Amino acid sequence: MSGLGTGIRVLARYGAREFSRRAVRRLSDRIGAAAPEIALHDADIADSGQLDLRVPSTRPRQGSPLTIGWVLTPPGPGSGGHTTLFRMVAAAEAAGHRCILFLTDYYGGDRTRHERVIRQWWPQLRAEVRSADDGIVGLDAAVASSWETAHVLATRGTGPMRRLYFIQDYEPWFHPRGAASALAEDSYRFGFRCIALGETVARALREEVGVASEVVTFGCDTSVYRLTPGATREGVVAFARPGVARRGWELTRLALARFHAMRPEVTIHTYGDRLPDLPFAATQHGRLTPAELNDLYARCVAGVAMSFTNITLVADEMLAAGVVPVIGDNEYARAGLAGAAVAWARPTPGGIAQELAAVLDRPDREAQARHASTTARPDGWARAQAEVLRIIEDEVHGDVLDVVPAEAVAP
Repeated sequence: MSGLGTGIRVLARYGAREFSRRAVRRLSDRIGAAAPEIALHDADIADSGQLDLRVPSTRPRQGSPLTIGWVLTPPGPGSGGHTTLFRMVAAAEAAGHRCILFLTDYYGGDRTRHERVIRQWWPQLRAEVRSADDGIVGLDAAVASSWETAHVLATRGTGPMRRLYFIQDYEPWFHPRGAASALAEDSYRFGFRCIALGETVARALREEVGVASEVVTFGCDTSVYRLTPGATREGVVAFARPGVARRGWELTRLALARFHAMRPEVTIHTYGDRLPDLPFAATQHGRLTPAELNDLYARCVAGVAMSFTNITLVADEMLAAGVVPVIGDNEYARAGLAGAAVAWARPTPGGIAQELAAVLDRPDREAQARHASTTARPDGWARAQAEVLRIIEDEVHGDVLDVVPAEAVAP
């Protein structure tokens, strides 16, 4: 029954794609076969050394509405990466452009079901939803959103169009060194105009692949994540996401166990996945809406915000809500978030536990929360939306010098 319950939760939270991926992995473990490392069909794998992708021979008149395609994997309910991408889609729509979402699903999920998830969780989007299997055509520009979708765009979007790549993380780091990491790395050499979300990604592209990119600013939804007047802060909080190596849950779990031994009187809160085998006492909240999460943050002094690739949005959201994020210290993380209120920890169980305790031991928690909140990124997502919109329009029209005012894009 527990296995069935877990499967239902995975399906509800992450969608059919992740459910299928985990089911295949479990079956492979049982029969001793290798799970598919690459969630792409052979025909969808491109080679940067053999591409000859066409662009239009003329450019449309500046200021004319564009048709922009966005190539993406099917989103699960509330997916953070998709939420960030859809903010950019909403900005393009607010500027008068027509947007089309092209879904690519290695596991052959039902497009209509994926569309229902999009309409329910991101109701602000007007974009048409299509399957990339039917071709990526009829566009002024197309934007890839992950390494797999970059390969699909290169193989299925061969007609004349401008091609861009919205890069939220350096995805070769998602995989052990091997075929998948090599193909992810090659996707940055396809010649698409690269848009890096934050300096961590831009730096990795420069240093690992020698590829230049245009850096856009991280955002934080400060209309939701903010100080709560009269909050009583006593606990610590962590996002539970096992099975995603870059989020470092196993390290967080070990650190929280050590912290509990050091400070057994402090309540530990987790949200995200509910886990049956935690080695410490914790209040598990499961999946929360952003507003519910902000209410939880109001009860916490510090939180663990681990990420071993690009900095997690959780860190900025904690800051905005007055929670001091404890983050594993490394040069890439510091490039992505230079906030003065961040508590940098040795990325070990003991290092993280000690830093949590040190934050709890500071004398004035209210002043600490106010200071943390002032260091969060102040512009919401409007600046990033304006920057991405400018780059897309510049790629299609040519030299577009005027940056779209932040107030002209969707929230």
